[in-house]
Formats: sequence, structure tokens, C-alpha cells
Amino acid sequence: MRFAISTSPQRCTWEWLLEVWQRADEIELYESGWTFDHFYPLFGDSTEDCLEGWITLTALLQETQRIRGGVLVTGMLYRHPAVLANMASTLDITSKGRLELGIGAGWNEEECEAYGIDLGTMEERFERFEEGLEVMNLLLTQERSNFSGSWYTLTNAMNNPKGPQKPLPICIGGAGLRRTIPAVAKYAHHWNYGSQSMSLKDFQMRHKVFLQACDEIGRDPNEIMISTLLQYSGDVAETIEQAQEFEEAGVHMGIVSLPKTEDPAVIEDIAEGLSVLS
Repeated sequence: MRFAISTSPQRCTWEWLLEVWQRADEIELYESGWTFDHFYPLFGDSTEDCLEGWITLTALLQETQRIRGGVLVTGMLYRHPAVLANMASTLDITSKGRLELGIGAGWNEEECEAYGIDLGTMEERFERFEEGLEVMNLLLTQERSNFSGSWYTLTNAMNNPKGPQKPLPICIGGAGLRRTIPAVAKYAHHWNYGSQSMSLKDFQMRHKVFLQACDEIGRDPNEIMISTLLQYSGDVAETIEQAQEFEEAGVHMGIVSLPKTEDPAVIEDIAEGLSVLS
């Protein structure tokens, strides 16, 4: 199994994040690191501190040499996809080809209400998500792009210069059966299984839908890496057990979510334990 780290930039200092990433950069077991795209902290008191994910990622990639990085995942509703495509190309250049472009539909009602962002109905947000994916695909691959949809319009639009990765790897996060998983089959190089259930049984059910979606459009599912979050609660043996179960079910990469209460050096202890599976 392959491994990465998740350091959502909430309830922690910049100094903590930087030390974790720099330590991970020295450990080959960790191939990538991930922030998130929220402005309020999740899971608990939403009045606590939270750094912006893309700016944080940009700084972390500048302060490291090897490790790849992404936002797990960028909410399509927060930025026009043409703006996001330009951001991605630029960061791919400045990081020397280490960007992973994570994208999702977006869902956080509290943030949208606070900032006056139109979240929309479930149907509307996925229509916007699918159009945004098409817009980004055009801008990341073509010299000039035209597009006319219900949500977005491009007129002879450019996104230059493009980054060194061709194609730029796209990670789609989510587990929706009707819209998200078919979008994974069509656009993604990486599927991050993310569900509130987050159970092995739930993944197995959704993995069957993923395989069917690939078959329906003639896509080889082996072209798409599958990842899931692994929890570390102080006992690396439990994390290893999670990784083994999901690997047997078809997951290729475990992204270890690090508690902010731990010293950054814990990343080395976790790596030592997980090395038996790599």
C-alpha cells in the first residue's frame, strides 16, 4: 500500500504544519500530503482557528523538496473553475510538478451561509460541479477554450502557461453513487473515497458502482488510484489494521489523518509502523 498524510489546517499553528511536512518530506514512505478547503473548522467548535487550504498548500510545497501535495478536496462552489485552473497550473509550475488537484462539489452549509455563497440544492451543486470539471479539463489541456453551460461560460479563454505535468492529476473526492462516482470514472486519475459512513462495507458497495461506471464508458479502472483516510488515535497497530482491510478491498493509498495534539515527530513513529505494508 502507498501512504500519504492529511493535515487539515485547522486548530493548529503554521509552525506545527510546517514541521510535520518537512519531516514527511524526508520519509519516502509518504508520497503526498493534503490540506483541506474549509474556512471554518470541522468536527467541533467552528469558532476556532482555520487557515486557508490553497495558500497553506502553496507555502508548504515551497518549503519542501520531494513530497507531492493537494487540497482534499477543493469545493467547486468557492472559486470559478477558470480561476482554479489558473491557480493549479501556476502551483504546478512553482512546485516543480508536485501538485495533485483535488476537487469536489462542496457541501458546507455553515460556511456558505456565513459568506453569502449560494450552495444550492443537491441537484444544482452537482450540475455546477460537472460543468466545472469540463471547464477545467478544457483550460488545462487546450490553448484556447470555448464553453457554454448553465453555470459557466468560456469565450476563447486561455490558461497559460500550463504546468509541467501532462496530464495534471485530478483527484475527485466523494462517494455519491449517482453523480460523483460517474464523474470519477470520466475525469479522475485518483478517487478519494470520502463518506460519512467511512466503513469497509460501505466502500465495498461503492467500489462495485465505481467498477460499473468505468465499464460503461470503457475506462480501465486500473488507471484510477483509490485512496481513503486512515485514522491514527495513538495506536499505530489500529492504523495498520485499517490499512490492511481497505487494501484487500481495493484501496491503493492510505492517507493518515494526524491529530493536532501530537508532536510532529509522531510522523516518524507512524511511518516506522506502516513500513511493513509498503
